[in-house]
Amino acid sequence: MKKLIFKICIYTILILLALEIWVRVFHLTKDYPVRYVDEYGVEKWVPNQNGYSVTGNRRQNFSEYHINKFGYNSYREFNPSKDKVEIALVGDSFIEGFHQNYYHSIGKKIENKLKGVEVYEYGYAGYDLADQLHLISQYKKQFDLIDYVVLGLKFENDLTRGEYNVVQERMALETPIYKALRQIKLLVYLQNIGAFDAPRELVSKLLSAKKSHQHTLTKEEEEELQKELETKYIENFESLIKTHGFDKTRFVFLLDAEKTPGLFLNYLNGHGFKFIDFSQAMNESKTPTTLIYDKHWNNRGRNIIADVIVENFKKH
Repeated sequence: MKKLIFKICIYTILILLALEIWVRVFHLTKDYPVRYVDEYGVEKWVPNQNGYSVTGNRRQNFSEYHINKFGYNSYREFNPSKDKVEIALVGDSFIEGFHQNYYHSIGKKIENKLKGVEVYEYGYAGYDLADQLHLISQYKKQFDLIDYVVLGLKFENDLTRGEYNVVQERMALETPIYKALRQIKLLVYLQNIGAFDAPRELVSKLLSAKKSHQHTLTKEEEEELQKELETKYIENFESLIKTHGFDKTRFVFLLDAEKTPGLFLNYLNGHGFKFIDFSQAMNESKTPTTLIYDKHWNNRGRNIIADVIVENFKKH
């Protein structure tokens, strides 16, 4: 019996080692760049990192990233000056662009259409409006030299707070234990393909079953709660603008008007905030504009985003 248990343990270890080597050799899982908070309290990636981003259990999406000296995924360094024309793209993972080779990013596509213009991509997964405006205010001298600044904005998740602070949940991923676990590529691969989703859902259901049944809201109650939420988000927007400032002559929001409440769109129009709506251009596309497995923009979607930004820039 002891020999049997010993053999099972040995074979299990050997199988796990073989799978670990298999995942590494065929690069089936993504590399994790290291993040940090700089001396100005801005969260971003540690400079000068390179790696590959992988999505899907069969490498459906495989792309290379390059973190520049400033801490963002970009094919170029950020060197704005009064003698050049520059565009800054500021936003979350959609601007960050880990889902496409960094040398085919939205910024590069814009540069291909606007000769002589440099595009700087300040994209970071999880950035909301508080993160974006904090970045701009902390590096004011740099952004003052940039001619045109585009800020990605999703109403439903970018206005949940009215002041900036470092998101501890994101920084918790840089603790020694998380860093050590990320070195086990097989573990990362299993997590990415959803191998641990079922156990987590089971635990969640068991915990929720212990809670008392909540009152089912009527349609009128849901609408009232939605109005309260929209009002709160607009108050957060006002607080962030008041704290960090906003140059309406150079700054413009990039948003999907179909997914943005009319109350907020009317507020933007009524207070002189400019925005680029890409919803119509996306809807007119005859081919898919997002990846099939996580809904980030695919190459077609990125081409459309580049086109609407270029068109707006020319008008500006």
